Amino acid sequence: MTTMTKQQQILGLFGWLGLCFAASFVGAIASIQAQSFYGQLSQPLWAPPGWVFGPVWSVLYAMMAIAAWLVWRGGGLLANRKALSFFLAQLLVNSLWSWLFFAWRLGALALVDILILWLLIVATIVYFWRSNVLAGTLLIPYLLWVSFATGLNYSVWQLNPEML
Repeated sequence: MTTMTKQQQILGLFGWLGLCFAASFVGAIASIQAQSFYGQLSQPLWAPPGWVFGPVWSVLYAMMAIAAWLVWRGGGLLANRKALSFFLAQLLVNSLWSWLFFAWRLGALALVDILILWLLIVATIVYFWRSNVLAGTLLIPYLLWVSFATGLNYSVWQLNPEML
């Protein structure tokens, strides 16, 4: 384990928060028209109202950042290269989903993307858990939400073949 100063740890936390919320912002750009588009789509009865997504994702991105910071803090990038590589990959795939679904309206590809995302989250949890149990635990709500979102993606795509 590398020794980091308090200042390095704080800067690292802000760095991980910045990275995660930058990824969120990239997805949000694709979702600018999401509210009107999503409102036009037929929804399954169990679909949450659109306003739920923003707060849930905000909490999840903060938890992801803290989890990555905990792993990073336990030895830096080199010592946790595989764990943090999976983390960065899932962050990229996560951002891509909004573009596929909302901007480009490609429901089938969005479903493939979210299935890949789910697998990457599982791999990230496994590697994070090995490095820091709390870090792995912090990603479990994210996995549960993406599991729910996968079912929702599939259902909405099936209910709206002409629009997605």
